[in-house]
Amino acid sequence: MSTRNNQSNKAAARERLREERERQARKDKVRRQSIVGGSVVVVLAIAAGVGFAVVQSNKPDHWEAAKKVTNVVAPAHTSGTDGTTVVIGKSTAKKTLQTFEDPRCPICASFEQTVGSTVQNDLDAGKFKIQYVGATFIDNSSNGVGSKNALSAMGAALNVSTDAFMHYKTALYSAKYHPEETQDKFAKDSYLIQVANTVPELKGNAAFQKAVKDGTYDAWAMKMSAAFDKSGVQGTPTFKMDGKTLTASDGSQNPPMTVADFNAALTKALG
Repeated sequence: MSTRNNQSNKAAARERLREERERQARKDKVRRQSIVGGSVVVVLAIAAGVGFAVVQSNKPDHWEAAKKVTNVVAPAHTSGTDGTTVVIGKSTAKKTLQTFEDPRCPICASFEQTVGSTVQNDLDAGKFKIQYVGATFIDNSSNGVGSKNALSAMGAALNVSTDAFMHYKTALYSAKYHPEETQDKFAKDSYLIQVANTVPELKGNAAFQKAVKDGTYDAWAMKMSAAFDKSGVQGTPTFKMDGKTLTASDGSQNPPMTVADFNAALTKALG
């Protein structure tokens, strides 16, 4: 009996071993299939990722695309091709001061903080009109977008009124809000709106804010920037009257950066 039981146990053990081997073989097969399948998924995912990256790298930058827009939405109070002629002041003023500025330009900010109120007083008095030409070249040297974005926001302000435009420009160039040239704060719509809320004509102005957020005047800003590029002006700020550049009294080609120098250069230009 004991021998018979021993043989039966051995046979049962061999059967269990065979079943275990078959079960393990099936598991191994499933595991191999899973690895192969997973590898295919990984390869496909990598391929898809590479494909997406290629597509993204070939996708035109927003501002590059804005350059190519043909049906440009121009702000009110503009004229000329694509609305790039912006003239502000009394119609009775006989002469026009061309003003070339980049929103991020620190020298423009310094001029505005020092001479800006004098320019505004002369404008209000009808001594001259201002033709504003906006530039965005600082973005090119810093891989930023703040000049372009601020210029677009200025277009939104111009669409409200010429006073809103001038007052907003003053606020953007103020010591409180104008960033260092290395800081691209104007790239943020929220910051541009924050500054605008200090301007009476723009404070809480929903239409202005929507235009900034929607980039309504982005294409216009790029056309304006292109107009600056075609002007031949090499730096900002630059001021011209009757085609002649206003310069400092020291004999250099620098712009007049003090009230005294500006008044002297303007008096000469007005004849």
